[in-house]
Amino acid sequence: MSDQKMAVKEDDIPDVDLKRTRTLNPFWQVVVTIIGSLAIFLSIYQIFKLDSRLNEIWQFLGGEGKIGYTLLVNEYLYALVGLMLATVYIVFPTYGSQRRDRVPLYDVIPALLALGVTFYLLANSLQIQEQAWEYVAPEWAQWMAVLVWALVIEAGRRTGGWPIFTIVLLISLYPLVADQVPQVIQGAPMGFLDTAAFHVYSIESLLGIPMRAFGLLVFGFLAFGMALVYTGAGLFFINFAFALLGHVRGGPAKVAIFSSGLFGSMSGGPITNVLTTGTLTIPAMRRIGFSAKYAGGIEACASTGGVLMPPIMGATAFVMADFLQVRYVDVAVAAIVPSLLYYFGLFVQIDSYAARNKIQGLPKHEMPHILDVLKDGWYYIFAFAVLVFMLVFLLQEARAPFYATALLLILNQFSARHRMDWTKFYKFLQATIFLLAELAGILAAIGLIVGAVVGTGMAGSVTNDLVYIAGNNVFILLLMGALTSFILGIGMTVTAAYIFLAIILAPALIRAGLDPMPVHMFMLYWGMLSFITPPVALAAFAAASVANARPMETGFEAMRLGTIIYFIPFFFVFNPALLLQGETSEILVVLATAFTGVLLLASGLQGYLMLAGTVPRNAIGWLARVLMIIGGLVLAAPGGGMLGMGHGQLTVLAAAFAAPGVLIVVMARRLAARSA
Repeated sequence: MSDQKMAVKEDDIPDVDLKRTRTLNPFWQVVVTIIGSLAIFLSIYQIFKLDSRLNEIWQFLGGEGKIGYTLLVNEYLYALVGLMLATVYIVFPTYGSQRRDRVPLYDVIPALLALGVTFYLLANSLQIQEQAWEYVAPEWAQWMAVLVWALVIEAGRRTGGWPIFTIVLLISLYPLVADQVPQVIQGAPMGFLDTAAFHVYSIESLLGIPMRAFGLLVFGFLAFGMALVYTGAGLFFINFAFALLGHVRGGPAKVAIFSSGLFGSMSGGPITNVLTTGTLTIPAMRRIGFSAKYAGGIEACASTGGVLMPPIMGATAFVMADFLQVRYVDVAVAAIVPSLLYYFGLFVQIDSYAARNKIQGLPKHEMPHILDVLKDGWYYIFAFAVLVFMLVFLLQEARAPFYATALLLILNQFSARHRMDWTKFYKFLQATIFLLAELAGILAAIGLIVGAVVGTGMAGSVTNDLVYIAGNNVFILLLMGALTSFILGIGMTVTAAYIFLAIILAPALIRAGLDPMPVHMFMLYWGMLSFITPPVALAAFAAASVANARPMETGFEAMRLGTIIYFIPFFFVFNPALLLQGETSEILVVLATAFTGVLLLASGLQGYLMLAGTVPRNAIGWLARVLMIIGGLVLAAPGGGMLGMGHGQLTVLAAAFAAPGVLIVVMARRLAARSA
């Protein structure tokens, strides 16, 4: 396939850049690569249980005894934390205006301390476990824990920013004053050194759910996602989207949905997604007539939804699987319908907007042929298929991404266009290490939040108080959860907000009679909403910078385009059939009403009804739009669950609203045609 027939060329794809990292000289590049490669090797060693494999080979060769060393879980996690913290201090500068081309001594020292602490923790890991140091650590060990505590919080600041630093610092110190705060959040107090020991030596804080999910699940998926980027998958998926949709009505906007959904599933971050696919799709949208704010809003919504799209969701999904004690694939399957509903609503709105404003696609002769695109990168789809097969059928959740990554790198060597040489492989390895360090710094810090809440017993008392305040009213609890998730999503990462609520709020909702999976998915979705909702709307603001639009206007446009995502979490809590839980007949009915309702809702929001045409821009037209919006929401809401109404009742009620609205549009179009 010639370059002339490529909608996007390889040089057009921006390199994965964390923006806040240093530009390391060759010496520090080698140091970081060695440290990071050791962390990756440790992950492979632990996940694949290479100690057992080595022993089997040794015995097969006639050797006696054992040669493979079995790592305790806390040994493995301590090693991972230490190596990643050292990488954070080398890679991430102390402050934003600091020179990025050198590593000053005051950053080398904490990096060395992180490595030194790692050896100390490894040397004492068995004692820590057997002697319960989280409660009865020697005094010198307690002071060592204070050092680790400080290193983790500062690493969280460098990787997650000041909001993470402030929140983690305050909550991690909470045990010191747990008996002096208002009664609703009181817990059992702990001394300063006891708090430090609990944070570092218990399996509830630094080594809690966030780091366990990182070390045993997330590690491989991040490596796989980065391998897809550096082997040309970004190029393939974007060109595949252009070949499919670039020439149709509003084509580039539909390309944004398709490519951002796939690419966002790999990148795991809305802002990263906007700054990669958005730099390609937003200019194409502007070229065919979309306004700057509308193009930015589309990309912000598409990039945010990508994080919720299986099979590779953001890190929060892996943490959720650990919380729920279910397989990751169960979380991914539950997310399929909500994410498809969201993208379906976004697609219908874009198509309606393009039809109403007569926005065509790009010239077909500029688009690559789909068969040429597939021929050029079919193995990316194959790698995804292998990953899904191993996840769903072989149940190899931790190992699947490593196999898929290895397969992808091997297949890549047969591609003349995208073959990875040693220079590109080195860049891929470094980018992977940078991304792993960033996430490890954030998750290690977030673990301290879990430790503070669990160690003081505050979670139980807050749960009881929430149930009491809500008077066991599930709707009030859900509204409290939605508002809290949204607010926390503004100040924290989505993972941090989710973990906090999973400890505090989820037990109250589950006690009120809701299923655990919908409850946890509800908090994940509402935590994501801050990325497209003013006044913060970070994904929308990032898209506005690419589109040269006003940030707040872009945020409100994204909020309108993403309207359906504000309701979907309530829908699947009302009836878990939307998460593919329940009888097949129930699931099919709920899916049919949900997608039809979303179609009506999107049509009403954009003022264009499929097969009928544009809604009149007058008072009667606005009435029709309002009726379709209400009817669409009622129809999309699943019956047979918490709402206390059956599917038939909701359908009749929806028809009572939507039918007059649709009739108004049809009659208005006929009158317009006659007069024409």
